[in-house]
Amino acid sequence: MKNGVNNAVIGKWRITEADLWDRRYLDLVEPAYIAFGDQGYGDFAFGCVTGGMECEYSPSIIFFTWDGLDEMDEVSGDGSAEISDDRTLEIEIRFRYGEEAILKARKW
Repeated sequence: MKNGVNNAVIGKWRITEADLWDRRYLDLVEPAYIAFGDQGYGDFAFGCVTGGMECEYSPSIIFFTWDGLDEMDEVSGDGSAEISDDRTLEIEIRFRYGEEAILKARKW
């Protein structure tokens, strides 16, 4: 399903923690965030990483592929985002040929 109008994950989220990086790194350039639009696109920024996403929606999960930059090097990957309780978004993000991380976020 491409259109995500009824998905609770849609919106802008403040990334607050990660299993691979500390908070200081997450907010290195700007406050860390991930944002999901309702028409199949989104974007994120944390540390030195920025990316644009193409999203697929189910009722409670968003799956995405992404392309972006990490310290000015081109990177890409995929991931998913799901609300783990009534207030926390859990994001799994994978870098192609590289790291996998779990991020946690709260609604912006």
